[in-house]
Amino acid sequence: MRQHTFEKLGQSMATMTQPHTGIKNTNHHTPEKSNSHLHDLITESSNEASQGFDTKSALEIARIINHEDSKVAAAVKKALPEIAEVIDSVARSMRDGGRLIYIGAGSSGRIASLDACECPPYFSTSPQTVQYIMAGGPKALASPVEVNEDSEELGQRDIARRRPSRKDVIIGLSASGRTPYVVAAIAYARARGAKTACITCNQNTPLAAAADIAIVADVGPEVISGSTRMKAATAQKMITNMITTGAMTRMGYVYENLMVNVHMQNSKLVERGIGILIRACGISRDKAVEVIKSAGRSVPVALVMLKAGVDKPEAVRRLAHSDGNVRLAIEDSSMEL
Repeated sequence: MRQHTFEKLGQSMATMTQPHTGIKNTNHHTPEKSNSHLHDLITESSNEASQGFDTKSALEIARIINHEDSKVAAAVKKALPEIAEVIDSVARSMRDGGRLIYIGAGSSGRIASLDACECPPYFSTSPQTVQYIMAGGPKALASPVEVNEDSEELGQRDIARRRPSRKDVIIGLSASGRTPYVVAAIAYARARGAKTACITCNQNTPLAAAADIAIVADVGPEVISGSTRMKAATAQKMITNMITTGAMTRMGYVYENLMVNVHMQNSKLVERGIGILIRACGISRDKAVEVIKSAGRSVPVALVMLKAGVDKPEAVRRLAHSDGNVRLAIEDSSMEL
């Protein structure tokens, strides 16, 4: 079934990934490489560093894995220009009321879900702002439903349900770069005007050809051949962290290096909010507590009140004017992304 699906995918990719008018495509891939066999992919190849892995002691196993993991950051570093481009695209999209939607299968889908689920508690975004689509649905987060990743039809159906538009950024995650479910979803979203990107760990793939922007973290062969839950997944986690943290920072939900858009919904977050005001404004704990209370338990409002020397109504007005960008609210200015 898998081989048949890949053959079908190879035949249809030329149609699915043609550039669309007005949509940038920075990828240049040859069909021969895009349709390579699974065993030709670098993520599926044998790793010389882990030969005889099953004969190693626990400490040797840990050392080998650690040594291979040390290569991940360097691989991600090479993709920083593309990552930065996606960060700005996501920030622009969110400022215009659009969404970031991740889509993936298997380990890649689980990484996508983790990043999406962590944005509301860390940046107080709506769950609709950053979303994820997992092949097989939410149940696949805990129980493998791997057969779904071979279906182009399911990929198109699942992304179609979210009604992607020109306001949205859709990011496909696939370590191999050739998962039919993800490739078809990205091609569908792009055809409807959404900005598309992908995160993969192989060069010259169908997914890279289908997306506007390809982020490729070439981490090399896994310690256990094909086990892309290891280095590949680590790279994907690092990159998704960069994308959402970068976008939220560009939108002003971070002041200096402080997570100021936190909502104080439990005792830990209350303490975090108090600590942010103490560090950012150099005030006492008692003063921080007093201002937070007068700001309606809003750290951004309290910070603008303290930094700009204004009352709560003026702080609220400034934040509304700056679309929630704390620094711009303090300066009472605006910024174009």
